[in-house]
Amino acid sequence: MKTVRVFFEKTGRAVYISHLDLTRAMARALARSEIPVWYTEGFHPHLYLTFALPLSLGTVGLRETMDYRLLDDGYPLEEATRRLDAALPEGLHAVKTVDPVMQPKQIMWADYALALRCDFAQAKAAFDALAALPALPMEKRGKKGVRTVDIRPLFSVLSVEKSPKGALVRLRCRAGVETNLNPSLVLDAARERAGFEALAVLMTRVAVLDANCCDFL
Repeated sequence: MKTVRVFFEKTGRAVYISHLDLTRAMARALARSEIPVWYTEGFHPHLYLTFALPLSLGTVGLRETMDYRLLDDGYPLEEATRRLDAALPEGLHAVKTVDPVMQPKQIMWADYALALRCDFAQAKAAFDALAALPALPMEKRGKKGVRTVDIRPLFSVLSVEKSPKGALVRLRCRAGVETNLNPSLVLDAARERAGFEALAVLMTRVAVLDANCCDFL
C-alpha cells in the first residue's frame, strides 16, 4: 500500500459543488475506475481521501490535489490518472498522479487570477493603492466569529493587466492550515477603499506554493 497524489482541475459547473460534494464525487469516480484503492476496515469501509487545500465555492482550480492510497505499490500511475479521469463528471479533470513530495502543512501561499468586468483604469488605481498601504484592517469571518485583521501582510498584488472585458488581477494570498486569506476579501477592500466596482468576477486559483513560493508537489 502506498499514498499517491492526484493533480486535478475543477472548472465549469463543477466550481459550484461544495467541498463535501467534491469528496463524494471523487470517491464515486475512484470506485467506478477499478483502480486498486485502499479502503478502511470495519463495518463501513470508506476511502481515505486528503485534499491539501480545499477550494472556496465558485472558484476555479487549475492545480488542485487529492491524496489516496493504492493497494498495489507497483500500479502504473499513468493508468491511474487515465482511469480516474474517465470516471470523473464534467468539470473535473485528472491531470497527473505522482508520489507525494511535500506535506500539506508546508503550504504557505496561493496564486489567484481575478477576471473582472470593470473599468481598467479604476481597477489599476484601486489595486495599486492597496499595494501601497502600510496596513489594511478588514473584518474577517472565521470559526470563532468576526474579527478585525490586518490583511496587508497576507497578500501581494502581482500584476494588473488589461483584458477585453476589463482587468485581470493576479494576487498572491496566504494559504494553509494556520492562515488562509480569501482573495475576495482583497477585492472587497479595493471596492471599499477606492470606490471601485466590478460587474462580474471570475476567480481562479492557479498555483499552490510553499514558503519559498515553489509549487506544492
